[in-house]
Amino acid sequence: MNVLKIWVSGEHETLRTIANKNHVSIEDLILLNPHVEHPDQDITGIPVYLPSNTESSNGIHSRAAPTGALPTCPVVPGPTLNNWIPLTPLDQMAQREYDVLIIGTGAGGGAVLWRLCEQWKREGKRIGIIERGDQVIPTHARNLSTMNQERLVAYFNYLSKSLPGSMPEYPGARQLFALGGRTLFWYAFTPRMHEWDLAKWPIPVSEMESYYGVAEEVMKVTGAFAEGASFTEILLERLWMRGYSKAAPLPIAADIVPHSFGQIHTDMFTSSISLLARALHIRPFDLAINSRAVQIIHENGKVTGVKVVAPDKTAYTLKAKTVVVSASTFETPRLLLNSGFQHQALGHYLTNQSFVQATGSISTADFPIPWGPLNIMIPQKPDTPYSVLMTGPEAFYWYPVAYERPLRGEAPVNFYGYGKVEPRFENRITLNPDKRDEYGVPEIQVHFSFSETDWNVVRQMSEGIKRIAKDSGIRLVSRNGKPPICLTPLGDLHHDSGTCRIGDDPSTSVADPNGQIRGVSGLYVADNSALPYIGAENQTLSTIALAIRTADHIVRQHGGMLKTKRDLNEPS
Repeated sequence: MNVLKIWVSGEHETLRTIANKNHVSIEDLILLNPHVEHPDQDITGIPVYLPSNTESSNGIHSRAAPTGALPTCPVVPGPTLNNWIPLTPLDQMAQREYDVLIIGTGAGGGAVLWRLCEQWKREGKRIGIIERGDQVIPTHARNLSTMNQERLVAYFNYLSKSLPGSMPEYPGARQLFALGGRTLFWYAFTPRMHEWDLAKWPIPVSEMESYYGVAEEVMKVTGAFAEGASFTEILLERLWMRGYSKAAPLPIAADIVPHSFGQIHTDMFTSSISLLARALHIRPFDLAINSRAVQIIHENGKVTGVKVVAPDKTAYTLKAKTVVVSASTFETPRLLLNSGFQHQALGHYLTNQSFVQATGSISTADFPIPWGPLNIMIPQKPDTPYSVLMTGPEAFYWYPVAYERPLRGEAPVNFYGYGKVEPRFENRITLNPDKRDEYGVPEIQVHFSFSETDWNVVRQMSEGIKRIAKDSGIRLVSRNGKPPICLTPLGDLHHDSGTCRIGDDPSTSVADPNGQIRGVSGLYVADNSALPYIGAENQTLSTIALAIRTADHIVRQHGGMLKTKRDLNEPS
């Protein structure tokens, strides 16, 4: 019986050198050792299978197996992965030139990465992405079975920090630097902006609506999160009967498709990690964490790369033909300003929404069990420049599966009102040359205030919430020491935007409608800072839709043609 022999490769040996030593044809060795990718690959320490008739001086000979025995399965050393997502050291990234290098792994950066990987699925483009923060959790915090709302908020407060330079005008602002950014903790609300607000953008409304469709599909947006919940259905009917005809279930970025055919749905609430995962399953890319971008490098009006500093303060230059900055509303203009970019709109037009919260109580004596979550949005109208969300019971619309909710006659309801704030040039961030961080980058100073028009919206929204509560049978009550209705400190709502806005007018926009930074070829912005106007809704869906559109433009600039799912031969 013929039995294969094993040769343990010595230092710097290859299939070719082993074939020569053992007087075996290289073709036979390649056939017997499919685990070796190339005949000249360094295979130090890797077992190599030799033909049975080989006179081996260095091999380990297998003993003859008993007659009729099964052959032993070869144990072939496989590749190792030292993390739950492949990471690339900065020193390796510094040896390559990237077709596209993305700065930041939040909503915008994750969306650009996914779209480029999808469009360049079978092309040899090199894509890299870097993240200033570390790995914190590998999914949205709400997907962790150990979390409830109280722990989630406490963990966010532990991981994030107050925004330097936010006092005294923007006291509620916080920053989170981590793989996935703030999408690890966002509330997953995904309404579209209204047409009359999109009309203020430099992009046709119909085109943005198309990209909304693409974004909603990749984010798993659903309006059926609370379907069948008596809490939602009863209050919706009350609102409809009292004139709130547009009240509807709030769209949520959540995969609620049941498990079937062995498909595993472990990533219910969408975060940027979801986008990174989708990209990774399409094609490889380079990812480095704990990598602080401190300067955009450009020559003769063309971007050439990014200066990046590791935690040990070692500096690297990452070369790239195209750079996409997705570092956040505060960090994107900070990086551009520190890189010497001068534009009269850069850092200006900082925008957020006014945020009014209210707490109430409602009788549930007639609510069929199970109540389910309350999940309603009352959208803005032309004469009411604010939107109102109604959620509950307990802390929020979401609760862990193991959480037992007590049955009682009264249930808590939460109101969240988002008011429009008009973009104004004087609301801005500037660099503070007297304060620098550990990397030598100047800190920012935030300048922000509401106009009289903005304050009128706050008053109008407050009265609107009171009417909605009364019309739906809810009593506004104080809870946990908070008044029944109150204005959240400026900056506490993480809907910051506008500091690197797109537009047609070069005097009021840092980037053109495609996200191309004016005056520097190959440099783009794709995060909240690019949004020229945000209306009265959570803007994460809009940020991702716009980032996907920017990625498509980059593909065209690189000479590619956009592909649909049919072209990509992907399942719907």
